[in-house]
Amino acid sequence: MISYLIRKLFYGLAVMLGIVVVVFFLFNILPVDPARMTQGQRADVQSLQAVRKEFGLDKPVPVQFAYYINDLSPVGIHLNNKEEQQRYHYVRLFAVSKTKVLALKWPYLRRSYQTHKEVAALLLEVIPNTLVLATTAMFFAIIIGVFLGVISAVNQNTWIDKLAIGFSTLGVSAPSFFAGIIIAWVFGFELSKYTGLDMSGSLYTYDPFKGEVIAWRNLILPMVTLALRPLAIIVQLTRNAMLDVLGQDYIRTAKAKGLSRNAIIYRHALKNALNPVITAIANWFASLLAGSFFVEYVFGYNGLGKTTVDALEMSDFPVVMGSILFIAFIFVVINILVDIIYVWIDPRVKLN
Repeated sequence: MISYLIRKLFYGLAVMLGIVVVVFFLFNILPVDPARMTQGQRADVQSLQAVRKEFGLDKPVPVQFAYYINDLSPVGIHLNNKEEQQRYHYVRLFAVSKTKVLALKWPYLRRSYQTHKEVAALLLEVIPNTLVLATTAMFFAIIIGVFLGVISAVNQNTWIDKLAIGFSTLGVSAPSFFAGIIIAWVFGFELSKYTGLDMSGSLYTYDPFKGEVIAWRNLILPMVTLALRPLAIIVQLTRNAMLDVLGQDYIRTAKAKGLSRNAIIYRHALKNALNPVITAIANWFASLLAGSFFVEYVFGYNGLGKTTVDALEMSDFPVVMGSILFIAFIFVVINILVDIIYVWIDPRVKLN
């Protein structure tokens, strides 16, 4: 088990390193001058040079990449002075020269070109909102999707089965961006006097008497939109897995022993049909964080996605790069956890 975890962690680090390389060079080949974007079109040469020096943009690209890796690494080499320590919040391990030390720190995502705030601090302000959106969407998709999938399987070739198949097909084929616009228009505009919902809004709103309050109703429409596709996938996977399990010999044996229909379905069949569903759930949870970019933008929901899109429009590359790396990290962690959960759910799966 330990050797397996070490191997998976090694693979995860390799994947993250590959993503860092792609993300860094992708944004460095774009014909955009961040210094000009920060200072404006009328900035003088001295101001532009000062900004480029501050963010290391005046150095060759390979040198910039080496500095970027050093910033992201939890163990890095930094100057042994108060300014550097305040920037990276590092813990000194030992000196490597008279002026530099090997330090332990959190990955440093640098500072925003536009606000000059640390990217990590900016992302931490909005990530909880996106996690709430993605988590509620995933729970909604799991509960409704597994229920519809089971009902569809045990009522195969009936109108219930055909209705569930039609719904799942529509859900898979509808792009989140398009579905979000339609749902916002229908339920947040045309039927707003009946639903009480708005076309846009964030999880937290400001009340002049109570201050900042949670507006749960602003979560409903983006949550449903974000859950639409994983819900459809879970319906199809649950239905197909249940049909396969219900045809197994041990299910026929359970029927011959006189077990009730509910006991056969939920105690024996459903548990053994969950493996492909668990994979989809895990992968889709990470995908929901990425898919939230479009949904949050459509509904004006203040989360990681909207922040990233706004930063991309302003060429605020550190914020965009930090968001991408966070999503990639979540993907890697979830994939490792899925493999471990597999063994817990199905002992037949071996850690090879």
